[in-house]
Amino acid sequence: MPTHTQVGYPGFHHGVSLLHGWLPQVITFVAVFLLIVALARFTRRWWLWIMPIVAVFALAVVWASWTYTNDEGLASDPAPKLLWIAVGLAGAALGAAVVGIRSGSWWQRIVAFLAIPATLLNVGVVLNQWVGYYPTANAAWAALTAEPLPHQTDLESLASLRNTDVGTGRIVPVDIPESGSHFKHRTEYVYLPPAWFQGDKPPTLPVVMMIGGEFNTPKDWVNSGQIMQSVDDFAKSNNGLTPILVFVDSGGAFNNDTECVNGPRGDAADHLTKDVPAYVESTFDASADPAKWGIVGWSMGGTCAVDLAVMHPEQFGTFVDIAGDLGPAAGNKEQSIKRLFGGDENAWAAFDPVTVMRKHGAYPDTVGLFDDLTPPASQKKMASDPRVQAYMRQQQQVDESKVGMGGKDGVFDTGEVGAAEELCSQGQKVNINCTVHTTEGGHTWQFAAAAFTSSFPWMTARLGIPVAGISS
Repeated sequence: MPTHTQVGYPGFHHGVSLLHGWLPQVITFVAVFLLIVALARFTRRWWLWIMPIVAVFALAVVWASWTYTNDEGLASDPAPKLLWIAVGLAGAALGAAVVGIRSGSWWQRIVAFLAIPATLLNVGVVLNQWVGYYPTANAAWAALTAEPLPHQTDLESLASLRNTDVGTGRIVPVDIPESGSHFKHRTEYVYLPPAWFQGDKPPTLPVVMMIGGEFNTPKDWVNSGQIMQSVDDFAKSNNGLTPILVFVDSGGAFNNDTECVNGPRGDAADHLTKDVPAYVESTFDASADPAKWGIVGWSMGGTCAVDLAVMHPEQFGTFVDIAGDLGPAAGNKEQSIKRLFGGDENAWAAFDPVTVMRKHGAYPDTVGLFDDLTPPASQKKMASDPRVQAYMRQQQQVDESKVGMGGKDGVFDTGEVGAAEELCSQGQKVNINCTVHTTEGGHTWQFAAAAFTSSFPWMTARLGIPVAGISS
């Protein structure tokens, strides 16, 4: 059986926080204040006719948003109630501006229109607090203004840095040719550690492919995960030696959920297995040995990490799955087959990791680490309720095939049996050496960053770079 260890994770404290503190509170206060002023009209017609219409419209917006989120399988964790309240406030602001455009004084009508962007911004803040996408205002500004990443340099400047002490590694934006996949993608990024610049020619270093979540950009591990400080600290303590990190584009667009498969949404799998390795090996003299290639993925990227590793053991020997799903998911199983594979169930089976492992047989050289979440104490208490347990049994009897598909399977997740445990158990049956680590907390970038930081020394050693106190 998989082993379990409890690990914690710290919060982010770089710059003005968007996750807690005064800034989110001020944004919420301004949004609510403007909405109250916009709605404070003291006429009989307003309260008997207009306000009911505004209330119904707000509830309709909440219902439509909730339905869409559930139907599309957009989240592994249930959204907080505060998010739906924020969505309702935005719906009310929009409704008040539209149906109340001819009532009230001129300044109230102006305030009603100002309340729309204010409440929408508040929705964004609450949504961000849920997923931790932008931990600070600085991170959000850097992403929205396309600022260069830390220590970013261009490909042409690398030659001038050869055989110098660069202090910290460099991040290089790259345009990887699509010759093997025809997958349209955005700019991707390669991190080169200080050791890469030492000597007359680059050393042959191992590589870790870094894959983000469902809604992503290739910069997310750096901007949202803020992992580079921990990478720099590790490199400094390890004589400048780390693997090369490749921050890949698995979607081609922010809202294109490919799940790293080949299908109607693009041949993402071919891009990651054909285009990326060939380019990195030829451009940066990276190792071509599969034992020297690993994958780290978060959320959807965690699903990708397992999937690519078990489908292509000849290319990737090590993976870290951080809170991934049981398999490629865009809703429940039926929806996933339709959306990701054009309704082709055989294509789904070809990318389903459990099916792939059973068909492949023994994996003599594959090693994996699963970093998964267990629910907070309040959710565990809820799960112990006999009524909730009865509901769980009822739902599981309805359709076992939907369990674990994107977290939107109608089955209450107690954290006792999840995708990580199932995948590791199946993997051990075919000789995959895997371990499950669990953390109590939420499905956020902060968890992803902490999981990466704790696993990075192990991954480095596993890929053949000596690390003090860790055996490969």
